[in-house]
Amino acid sequence: MEVYALVGAAGTGKSHHAQLVAYEHNIDLIIDDGLLIQESKILAGQSAKREETKIGAVKRALFTDADHAYEVRAKIRELDPTGVLILGTSDEMVRHIAKILELPEPKQYIRIDQIASPGEIRRARRIRLEQGKHVIPAPTLEVKKTFSGYMIDPLRLFARGRSRNEAPVLIEKSVVRPTFSSLGRFTIEDMVVMTIAAKACKQSKGIAKVTRVRVETTHDGVVIDLETSVLYGQRLEDVLRQAQRQVKEVVEYMTALNVLEVNVVARHLSVG
Repeated sequence: MEVYALVGAAGTGKSHHAQLVAYEHNIDLIIDDGLLIQESKILAGQSAKREETKIGAVKRALFTDADHAYEVRAKIRELDPTGVLILGTSDEMVRHIAKILELPEPKQYIRIDQIASPGEIRRARRIRLEQGKHVIPAPTLEVKKTFSGYMIDPLRLFARGRSRNEAPVLIEKSVVRPTFSSLGRFTIEDMVVMTIAAKACKQSKGIAKVTRVRVETTHDGVVIDLETSVLYGQRLEDVLRQAQRQVKEVVEYMTALNVLEVNVVARHLSVG
């Protein structure tokens, strides 16, 4: 197994470039801020960006929690990769992570200024400072499971093939604003979610009225229950399925919450 290091100060764009570095060096796994990532999947670990404080985030990224380290270490052993890329703010940090996870010392240290221009680094720093945004090198579909409500935006780019005959490769990543952001925390009240869900449901074809809405908020997302009155003469199953899809799409789009379930029940029939 060969270990590579991608090193740069916080906010200089390491996570943004990680997948491209892994692709160019035929690296199987990425270790970034407490997560073990393979292509489009988060395989193990917990993100440092979900910690309440910056100190907690640093501890998470360094795998100081024994259970956290064991989970990632066991997954690496199971996969037996040929290459691992570790992201860190210093050579010492990378070596510490490698030691904790029982990996060889890095064979190559890649500096962020070797793969990113000064302009790109300045832009990454400005976005981190002014907007509190962080990149996770995994698709939004994977990230939103553990970042429900934390401003998730997708990023997609194409990387050139390794050879002239190889087609470009799509690389997907996600932008979040962590819990510990210096811009402060934000929450979305259940009543706001209920109002959005009710309006989205009411605008769905065949729904006459929304009579009741309940929202259950969990760490991983929300469950939404709606009771409705359906227009007479409609095919009931089609109306409810369409309402279910519309509520999920609108709530996720407007709030960035991970909608785990939408349950729509017809309690009444309405004429006219």
